[in-house]
Amino acid sequence: MSCILLVDDEAALCESLAYSLKKEGYEVTTAPDGHSAIKQFHKQVPDVILLDLMMPEVDGMEVCWRIRAFSNVPILMLTAKDQDMDKVRGLEAGADDYVTKPFNTRELLARIKAVLRRHQGEPA
Repeated sequence: MSCILLVDDEAALCESLAYSLKKEGYEVTTAPDGHSAIKQFHKQVPDVILLDLMMPEVDGMEVCWRIRAFSNVPILMLTAKDQDMDKVRGLEAGADDYVTKPFNTRELLARIKAVLRRHQGEPA
């Protein structure tokens, strides 16, 4: 079973998305902010990170940079920032994919499966 770290400060989104992911057979851990995300990452390295960009204190971009400094775990950014430059910055920061809110849950699940296929067998 693959483990997903879901990082978003929007509690309702986290709850509904975690429910959908668990229904698909994923183990889900959540973090409400960047500090918690980094701490949770070190406790249990996930197979995939779903990372919001706009969070208080440590934003998703900073979390992505910090994790990329020592890990190649797949990161999918989930964000309301939908400008082309935002997408480019996210991908250049090390994200494997960039999904804008609102998103289709089925499409997100397909993207998670695709990134897991590409990263199978690689060490975290």
